[in-house]
Amino acid sequence: MRRILAPILASVLLLTACSGGGAGDAETTATGASVDTKFGAVEVPADPQRVVALGWGDAETALALGVQPVGASDWVEFGGSGVGPWATDLYDTPPEIIGTLEPDYEAIAALEPDLILDTKSSGEQERYDRLSEIAPTVGPPEGGDNYLTSMDQQVTMVAEALGEEEKGKKQLEDLDAEFAVARDANPEFDGKSVTVAAKTSEGWGAYIKGTERVQFMENLGFTQSPTIDALQPEGFTVPVSEEKLDDLDADLLLVFPIYIPDTEVTEDSAFQRIPAVADGRSVVLTQDNDEVRKAFSLNSVLSARYAAQTMPELLKPAVK
Repeated sequence: MRRILAPILASVLLLTACSGGGAGDAETTATGASVDTKFGAVEVPADPQRVVALGWGDAETALALGVQPVGASDWVEFGGSGVGPWATDLYDTPPEIIGTLEPDYEAIAALEPDLILDTKSSGEQERYDRLSEIAPTVGPPEGGDNYLTSMDQQVTMVAEALGEEEKGKKQLEDLDAEFAVARDANPEFDGKSVTVAAKTSEGWGAYIKGTERVQFMENLGFTQSPTIDALQPEGFTVPVSEEKLDDLDADLLLVFPIYIPDTEVTEDSAFQRIPAVADGRSVVLTQDNDEVRKAFSLNSVLSARYAAQTMPELLKPAVK
């Protein structure tokens, strides 16, 4: 997993000490919903006013539900307010940007949150314990470790925590309708196998079933490559050696370079020999398609809508 996770997140996993209110104080003020997580049921305050959104896509999910976080993490490095152009106008006041793998607990505590969202994250006990000392924290669901929380789970949990269940259902219904439009317009996608892969300075990896990138492609009608499914994952990816790049072959191969020049993929002779590449059945998401690439990677309920409208045109020429 580290081959892909580390460059994506641009940091190392090092949790630091924090200061803030005790968990007992948070519990005594919790009078709102009870949200089920891998850490048990979390009691959250009714109508939280100061929300810190730390999980992958949690900030955009809160914004979609009408709540503006006072602190947020920028997982795919949008800059600015930490969200994509499809969501920037949903902030009246930009949030304080909090680190991803290394959240600044003192900075979080200084924001005096009454709720912390961390629904799509590593799911580590130490991270959760430190956050919950500051405020009630909604972590990943059971089985959601290593950023495997699905979009439906994320939207449902955040909506429950914010007391906006109906808005959450409506967001998911609207997104389902957007994907249905894309599928109807592109029937050639239906049932075609896909491998979603990335290359970093440390090598190649393919994303496993259940990750947001694969989920997105499945929502367009594709199916996960059975070859990738059969390999042993490390976290949310399967490492693939240069000698075995043919394991990436599928009806469609979708690749994006991470923190390396695009040419390290497009001009890689071993990559060019993969049957899907040689046959013109591959797409490389380069810097020229940076907004689409980031929308696809984040896969929040807002960014996925944008990607569902824009990705099919990039994929069509490679689907045969």
